[in-house]
Parts: sequence; structure tokens; C-alpha cells
Amino acid sequence: MGLSGSGKSTLIRHVNRLIEPTAGEIVVEGNSVLALSLDELRKYRRTKVAMVFQKFGLLPHRSVIDNVAYGPEVRGVGHEERLEKAAKWIATVGLSGYENSRTRQLSGGQQQRVGLARALAMDTDIILMDEAFSALDPLIRSGMQDQLIELQQTLNKTILFITHDFDEALKIGNRIAVLKDGAVQQVGKPEEIVLKPANAHIEEFVREVNKARAIHVRSIMERGDVELCEYSVPMNARCEDVLPLFAEHEWVGVLDDDGRQIGRVTAKQVIRALARHSPT
Repeated sequence: MGLSGSGKSTLIRHVNRLIEPTAGEIVVEGNSVLALSLDELRKYRRTKVAMVFQKFGLLPHRSVIDNVAYGPEVRGVGHEERLEKAAKWIATVGLSGYENSRTRQLSGGQQQRVGLARALAMDTDIILMDEAFSALDPLIRSGMQDQLIELQQTLNKTILFITHDFDEALKIGNRIAVLKDGAVQQVGKPEEIVLKPANAHIEEFVREVNKARAIHVRSIMERGDVELCEYSVPMNARCEDVLPLFAEHEWVGVLDDDGRQIGRVTAKQVIRALARHSPT
């Protein structure tokens, strides 16, 4: 993430060599992307990496389903198979019934869903998203963020998401790299960026940020054997996720990745953490 002109879009376009890097290296699965021949680069773009553009990049003369099926079509996938795959992802992003519509008949949020479905239909390990939600209205944008998080929990892809919105980065990012003037200022988990800013530039970013969105339960929880609670949250849950639960529970259990309760978190612990890291 970073402000306009910080180099975000340039950086992400290096990954699939839409822009040729002049220095450094890009390594995917142990292979140098810069060393790929033209034929190898085409194969890499078709099989390893997909991209969702800010301005959608949809084909206006094609229907929704044909837009989504475009990537598999370029790969040479048969007509029936690619349409079946496209229909699956159209349903996944909530656009069932729009398969035969033209993209110009859709709202901005719906068009962005088509762009996301098209990238998912490529079934690549890496998805590049260049300010994919920035043109959307706030409510639609929030819904798309939630949908992306939900999809990622089942797909487990590597997603490089470009944004200038720090709250958006905190909401969806596992790790954040902050750019300024083409240089990386800090890389870390959301709570590391917010609670331990590396310099004055990042301090300015995080001064008014929603700390409840940045602080994870795992960093403030009480670990150890505790009474099982009827309601539990994963250890990667954020404080903003658990705050509403304290209306009915004194504390909630915290689960590890295997679903075992490894501790608990109380309302006092959450409130104390937020107060400690709030601006004075």
C-alpha cells in the first residue's frame, strides 16, 4: 500500500512482466521470471498468474460468461468445460442469472465481480489485484472485501493486493508492504505496522487508523487451559471481530488452526489493548 505515485502499480506489473524490471529479481517456485523466454512468459501468464485490474478490463462485445471463460479459452480448454468452469465462478461471486448479460448492462460493483471471477477461472496460484475495489461505492467495496476474505479462506491463493487505503490493507492483508517514492518503507503483519511504525511517514498513516482492525486476538489472548466457552474465535480474529460478542459473553475462547481451544480473551483485555495504542 501507499499513496498515489508511490510505485504500487509499477511494482505489481513487474510480477507478470507487463513492465520489464531494470534491476532485482522475481522468483516464482524457484524459477526466475526475468529469465523466461517469450514462449515461457506466455505460458507463465496463462498458468501461474492472473490479474484483476482497477478499470475492470472487460471485453464489451462478450457476455459475462464469455468474459469469465476467456482465460481458459486462451489456454485451449474445450467449449463445454470452460463454460462450466465460468458458470461456477460466476455463481461464487454472486452473479448467477447474469451469465448472458453484456458487461455494459452491469453496475460497477457487478463488473468488478466479473473481473474477479475471470481471474479465479484461470485457477492460477497467484492473483494480482491492482486497486481492484477503489472505484466502488463504500458499501459495495466493503462487501467485495468480505467476499475476497471468504474466498481466500477456501482457496488459499497467493494474492498481491494493491491499495492506497490503509484500512483496506488492514482488513484483508496478512502482510503489508508500505511504499513511498518507489521504495519500501516497512514490511510486516498489520499489527506490526500499526503498533511499531518504522518511520515518520508510517506514523502519519497509522495515527488515526482503526486499532481494533489492526490488533489480532493472538497478540493479547490469555493462553493455557481454560474452561471451554460455547463461543470461540480463531486466533487470527481481530479485536473488531470480537468486541460485539462481549454483549453476551464475559469472555470468548480462542482456537488454533486445528480448531482446538488454546486460550481465551476478555473484554477487559481488548479494551486495555486498544487504550494502550490509542493516540493521546
